[in-house]
Amino acid sequence: MTEILLRLSTRPQPYPDEVRARLEPDAKEIIARYPQPRSALLPLLHLVQSEEGCVTGTGIEFCAELLGLTGAEVTAVATFYSMYRRTPTGEYHVGVCTNTLCAVLGGDAILAALREHLGIAHGETTDDGKITLEHIECNAACDYAPVVMVNWEFFDNQTPGSAKSLVDDLRDGQTVRPTRGAPLCTFRETARVLAGFPDTRPGVLDGDPGGPTLAGLDIAREQGMCAPEVAETGEDGAR
Repeated sequence: MTEILLRLSTRPQPYPDEVRARLEPDAKEIIARYPQPRSALLPLLHLVQSEEGCVTGTGIEFCAELLGLTGAEVTAVATFYSMYRRTPTGEYHVGVCTNTLCAVLGGDAILAALREHLGIAHGETTDDGKITLEHIECNAACDYAPVVMVNWEFFDNQTPGSAKSLVDDLRDGQTVRPTRGAPLCTFRETARVLAGFPDTRPGVLDGDPGGPTLAGLDIAREQGMCAPEVAETGEDGAR
């Protein structure tokens, strides 16, 4: 208990001068995009995550100072959203969806296979610092289940075998391209993009909706289906 109270009462050390000199102009650029400074909190948290690979107490105090918030207010947001990591993260954050559809189509088996293959548990990082493994919530790609995400990029229709090959390639330094978009960048580079800075990788906007995504639309067109017309409403809202 004494150790816990000591940690809670110890103010995090600020960023070194050279780090702050690099981060502060970027932070002020982000804040200037919003009419209210506190609206910049989410991208600011991504910015500090791009610096350290997770959101630390130092990053929280940095955000709080620039936005005129308390550390507790920033912490409440940073701990609410799962994209903000509170522990050190490897170069590649590998997330296996284990929500209902992905789970029944093999997501649970993929996660179990990766745990055994990598020798790590949920939330842990391999000894070489390359891979952090987690199960994640639905990422709205159910039409390609089971899905694995690496640094929030989609790898569709995975199997235990393909997922193990994927992490092996990442650990070996191979160029890996997700199902949609440009080749992967590191977790910290991804965090900077999520902070709102340009993603200059060639092919980053490549990829069109595939057959499973458009299946419902194709059936509707074949059957001559269309949305019903919306009746006009009066000023009082009555139809």
